[in-house]
Amino acid sequence: MSDQLILKFPTSKVYLKEDFYVSSSNKQAYDFINSWPKWIKRIVNIFGPAGSGKTHLTSILKNKTTTFEIQSNKLNDKVFLQFKTKEALIIENLDSKISENLLFSLWNNVLQDNKYLLITSNKPINTYKFQLPDLNSRIKSCISFAIKLPDDDLISVILAKSFSDKQIKIEKKHIDYIIKRIDRSYEKISQFILILDKYSLKKGSPFSLKLIKEVLKMI
Repeated sequence: MSDQLILKFPTSKVYLKEDFYVSSSNKQAYDFINSWPKWIKRIVNIFGPAGSGKTHLTSILKNKTTTFEIQSNKLNDKVFLQFKTKEALIIENLDSKISENLLFSLWNNVLQDNKYLLITSNKPINTYKFQLPDLNSRIKSCISFAIKLPDDDLISVILAKSFSDKQIKIEKKHIDYIIKRIDRSYEKISQFILILDKYSLKKGSPFSLKLIKEVLKMI
């Protein structure tokens, strides 16, 4: 399978609420986001590994109210004007290199104007080593929800749904085989599905255990 390097993955994706798989791994975060505007706190941090569904959750909030969304590493003073007419600010992929003064000012702005702030990150926001005491004080009052690694049931649902959407028939014994051997990472699961689908089409052959084994070695 030396032609694997030519594979191209999609650069954009439509996130639909009905496509979010709820399990014990993410239920708390999902329920909280879905309860808007009845949040017990206006500022929330959702953290978890890459590909765990954090962006999918932000899309659910975006469908509920007006939001301004920005990557942490793109933050600058213009955000105050861009966010001014919106009800919620979404900062994706919190970076430890973020301007602490800017984040602190945005935090205060959200509280003063009775708006909402959703911050996503790979680890809990209270574990970042910020130097600004006032910012650390604010962070202590922030509510956080973890998205954990997927369990067997969730992986099974993701695989079955993904293959069904592609009108691909796959036997349960093959799904069970994949679950026992795939890396418990949403990102790896997504890569596996895409590569398996592409190679199946390219080779013009149906799914087989041999093909599954080859793709599992690739990711």
